[in-house]
Amino acid sequence: MALLLQMGSSYCIRTEIFRHKSGQNVGLSRANNIEAGKLKENCIGFSSVSCYSPRKTQILHVDNAVLGHKRGHSVIVAASPPTEDAVIVTEPLTKEDLVKYLASGCKPKENWRIGTEHEKFGFELKTLRPMKYEQIAELLNGISERFDWEKVMEGDKIIGLKQGKQSISLEPGGQFELSGAPLETLHQTCAEVNSHLYQVKAVTEEMGIGFLGIGFQPKWRIKDIPIMPKGRYEIMRNYMPKVGTLGLDMMFRTCTVQVNLDFSSEADMIRKFRAGLALQPIATALFANSPFTEGKPNGFLSMRSQIWTDTDNNRTGMLPFVFDDSFGFEQYVDYALDVPMYFVYRKKKYIDCTGMTFRDFLAGKLSCIPGELPTLNDWENHLTTIFPEVRLKRYLEMRGADGGPWRRLCALPAFWVGILYDEVALQNVLDITADWTPEERQMLRDKVANFWHSFVSCNVFHATPIGVGALEDTHWCWNHNLGGQAMRWPSHCG
Repeated sequence: MALLLQMGSSYCIRTEIFRHKSGQNVGLSRANNIEAGKLKENCIGFSSVSCYSPRKTQILHVDNAVLGHKRGHSVIVAASPPTEDAVIVTEPLTKEDLVKYLASGCKPKENWRIGTEHEKFGFELKTLRPMKYEQIAELLNGISERFDWEKVMEGDKIIGLKQGKQSISLEPGGQFELSGAPLETLHQTCAEVNSHLYQVKAVTEEMGIGFLGIGFQPKWRIKDIPIMPKGRYEIMRNYMPKVGTLGLDMMFRTCTVQVNLDFSSEADMIRKFRAGLALQPIATALFANSPFTEGKPNGFLSMRSQIWTDTDNNRTGMLPFVFDDSFGFEQYVDYALDVPMYFVYRKKKYIDCTGMTFRDFLAGKLSCIPGELPTLNDWENHLTTIFPEVRLKRYLEMRGADGGPWRRLCALPAFWVGILYDEVALQNVLDITADWTPEERQMLRDKVANFWHSFVSCNVFHATPIGVGALEDTHWCWNHNLGGQAMRWPSHCG
């Protein structure tokens, strides 16, 4: 049965169930629908834009080093820059340019979209051991060849796939991530999830591989988990123990699902940012799904959430300055300029710049590449290395939920779209949370990882692996009484 979904003027998905097809699209950031003309007008001049067609060679102008070519039926992207935005600066960047970059994400409501990203753990069905990189490479190659995805390479290693505005990537410990396209409706989001899981299943059922949707690795130790061959992860792996005790757990043993949403103006961004931060602990509680570590209960409902409290406090947390009267795009830029960097990407290599700041980079004062000035690509890459509960790029990312099964991959965007894209709901949230103090918001964040223990009277965990690439219905269910009213969720909890 073939089902075709319209996703804008030139974008749709279908495989044998849903397959992707795309027309000519400007080669800008994956998660944004900004036209080249709008970016040029609102941000900064650029000299060239490369366009994408699934049936033509793709050329990505990043450091003048990335070329694409066909082998058989698959397009291979011959290097893996951390972003593939084709914007090339023609003069040194200023702070004002960085502010305009964020502001260029503003779009009218009719152009708002929903982006969903989700990660999962792969394992061998017979041994329950984590997938080796060689098995992950076989999976990526199989999806590419069977379903017409472009291969993304780092050196001679395949480390991801691209198809239109969707991408598949690998987290440090091999967590398998789909970064979905910007879609118009939640129905399209669920269709995209179905398409992805169908494709993964079609390949992995022949490999004896299963996947588990959960927020924290319930069985394996860090030393059991293979390291993916990506240069940026080596830099992060060396840096994490210097700034927190749980950073390596975050890298190798967590999975999340997040939702990316648009805004119409700076004022709209501020309202959604504040509502998202205030309610992020609520989303963490509702989607908590990581109670085990190395085969035993760990005392938390969301171990993933707990891990973020001691990963790197310079780049994580609840961002109290977002609630200041002066907050806007410029204030977020000021914050990001002083978050320590991880790397700069030049000539197909990641250069270790840990501990240095983008503010120094703007002034040409990075000791790792002395005298060199940043590009917009560098700025976009730096923004991806900041990990607060809500993150601002040219859209807003809701980052508080544990990874989970199919139902939750569709439920989280429904939760946030219902709150942030509905004006009445958004204003109600802002009214309810208006008198919350920074200390109260932080208290809720600090306690949410095991907050529900205080009134949980029933918890049932289902995490039996089912294999053939499918995600098991992994979930917590609670029965409890609040204010004398019996409540139960999810509805399928016995």
